[in-house]
Amino acid sequence: MTQYFAHANGVSAMIVPNVADGVHLITHANVNCYMVEDDHGVTLVDAGLPSMWPMLTQLLAERNRRPQDVKALVLTHGHFDHVGFALRARKQWGIPVLVHAEDARLAAHPYRYKPQRNRFLYPFTHPKSLPALSRMAAAGALTVKGVSDTRPLGTGVADALTGRPDVVHTPGHTDGHCILHLPDRGVLLTGDALVTLDPYTGKAGPQIVASAATKDTEQALASLEAIAATGATTLLPGHGEPWKEGAEAAVREAWRIGAH
Repeated sequence: MTQYFAHANGVSAMIVPNVADGVHLITHANVNCYMVEDDHGVTLVDAGLPSMWPMLTQLLAERNRRPQDVKALVLTHGHFDHVGFALRARKQWGIPVLVHAEDARLAAHPYRYKPQRNRFLYPFTHPKSLPALSRMAAAGALTVKGVSDTRPLGTGVADALTGRPDVVHTPGHTDGHCILHLPDRGVLLTGDALVTLDPYTGKAGPQIVASAATKDTEQALASLEAIAATGATTLLPGHGEPWKEGAEAAVREAWRIGAH
């Protein structure tokens, strides 16, 4: 597995082709987004941070792909660190941006959300989060523009997307959060329904995101059942390293850690 290293705004970044079967990872400042590829084209999953745009164009070039090959950009949810370059992709490449109807307003206004606990005070009680949050800010986390011209993401759109993913609604982190399951590849893109690094605590391992960035942690924990039910072998989260020990093991660990 070849890894390409880059630097953007002084923060190290990495491109990992084939982090899973036909799925390529872009990671920068502890934020992940993905490119799903097959013979018919490319689907992007999440738009990370604005500074990840050059990394996306580099990855497309490395895969001998053109912007015209990109069929859609799917947002697992509408938070700022997943909307990053969405507006640019929509305007510059003319690709559709898909998000669950319950997160359409959030995608248009990605900072306007009320988590369960105050996200500005939380880092002071969890100082290990400060390096991760500082890296995100340096990578453009405070300058994201929302995207209002979106299409609804639901189970009926799978046939039009690369890899024909099963779209599963997993509310809790946000009202419209969704995960994407590629059953023929044993891969699950979990967004922030389950992460392996929580930027708001600095803790690693499978878990839900802290209450400082989650609307309803009880609902987020309940949505983990949908992740376990996929039986996926490889989980690709919105933050942290890929998890390759199976969905059920990841969910058991997330339940053990619980809400925080």
